[in-house]
Amino acid sequence: MISIRQENLIGRPPVVVVLGHIDHGKSSLLEAIKDFKITAKESGGITQHIGAYQIEVDKSTSPPLAGAREVEEQSKKITFIDTPGHEAFSQMRSRGAKVADIAILVIDAAEGVKTQTKEAILHIKKTEIPLIVALNKMDKPEADPERVKRELVKEDVLVESMGGKVPTVEVSAKTHKGIQDLLELILLVAEMEKPSADFEAPGQGVVIESYLNNLRGPTATLLVIQGRVKAGDIVGTTSAWTKVKSLEDFQKKPIKEALPSDPCIIFGFNEAPKVGDEFKVFPDLESAEKNIKLRERKTEEPLEIGEDQKALNLILKVDVLGSLEAIEEILKNLPQDKIVLRILKSEVGNINESDFKLAKTGKVLILGFRVKVDATAKKMAEREKVRIMQFEVIYELVEGVRKFMEKILEPEDVRTDLGKVKVLAKFLDDKSRQIIGGRVTEGEVKKGAKIEVYRNEEKVGQGRMISLQRNKNEAEQVQKGEECGILFEGSVKIEEGDVLLIYTEEKVKGQL
Repeated sequence: MISIRQENLIGRPPVVVVLGHIDHGKSSLLEAIKDFKITAKESGGITQHIGAYQIEVDKSTSPPLAGAREVEEQSKKITFIDTPGHEAFSQMRSRGAKVADIAILVIDAAEGVKTQTKEAILHIKKTEIPLIVALNKMDKPEADPERVKRELVKEDVLVESMGGKVPTVEVSAKTHKGIQDLLELILLVAEMEKPSADFEAPGQGVVIESYLNNLRGPTATLLVIQGRVKAGDIVGTTSAWTKVKSLEDFQKKPIKEALPSDPCIIFGFNEAPKVGDEFKVFPDLESAEKNIKLRERKTEEPLEIGEDQKALNLILKVDVLGSLEAIEEILKNLPQDKIVLRILKSEVGNINESDFKLAKTGKVLILGFRVKVDATAKKMAEREKVRIMQFEVIYELVEGVRKFMEKILEPEDVRTDLGKVKVLAKFLDDKSRQIIGGRVTEGEVKKGAKIEVYRNEEKVGQGRMISLQRNKNEAEQVQKGEECGILFEGSVKIEEGDVLLIYTEEKVKGQL
């Protein structure tokens, strides 16, 4: 572990993660902040796969960051982590990485607290970092921020206006209302939290994103937490290493060095490092290579499929490594008692010819997340019966797989016991059909139901009801205490004193 000297600590910009329910405007808010603070000319270099970006707040309207020795050009910056969702954020946290200083919980002010809102709250509480609630979509006429605040109380989130400590801000990603207020609030919280770093220590931090670049090889976005990273440094994680030839900022512009809280892009790794891995600068290549942990490549034993189970084979293709790890983890948590998920192949990149060749070997579903289908693969798709499902949101991909699993389940026979009839008399006995008279002793009897025949509490046969009468008139149902006539069809001969158990059976769509 790299030693940090307390006397060298200097205030650094806050790092912010934005979480929230699907469709509540998390991505729209991040884009609005970019539009608000980064000009169109400057933002031309921002790509979808960077995973983090940095803005600078107007110094004339915002409080200064605390710190004994401020770095002027850094003092008003804020770094935003743009993750695929709280699943990926959790993946980073699971490796023990300190990723963010402040969390923003985005809630649609018209819809209120939803399932993923609650999940995001749990993730934020686990990180033990300050929380800001952004009540988004305030441009909607039905927006009701006070109702949302009351709902948050039920989730043990008490906002300032209700006597708590959690600050809120009303925003609209659509109109940019409240964006400046949100940025100033972030800096105010940062002033109280005093995020700091040793700028003179060897660089260290966290891998925010990782992907394969066709021209530059394995590439990663690093978030510097301590020290500095510059050209010539040897940077390594427990899974990969590289000698830094050059650095780029989040706009892919060349930079000389990356300081604490800066996101930077580095390429040329020996392989794509894992998202959430901690990185550090090593004194030499030998030290970096020794830090590489041998990956446990378990030869996975073929999954045993029970008699009552089916298997769904998957090929998973995604845009970046961070998404891949998050999706794999969530798919593992889907119920697999009835259908076992088998991921035959999972990798970063577009859906290509080799994926189709593998899919042709059996019933395979190809899942694409923020990727395209290669031209050759498209032609094969037209000829071959291979199913492809493409998604832009992790939550929608998981729901898509769940629904597909339910579709291939066999419908289940669901039985409903309706009532019992005590046989009082027999009026007709003709081959397989009999007319009996009886009294409903429990529940009710419905026309067309199925029948089990019990004698001395033992089942002696079964059949079905052809018709039902009450007072010699056709009836749809007969209630407890009433007498009825039943035309029974079945192989068993009913006798006086028998008890008929009346029930229905229907096929219901299978559920996981």
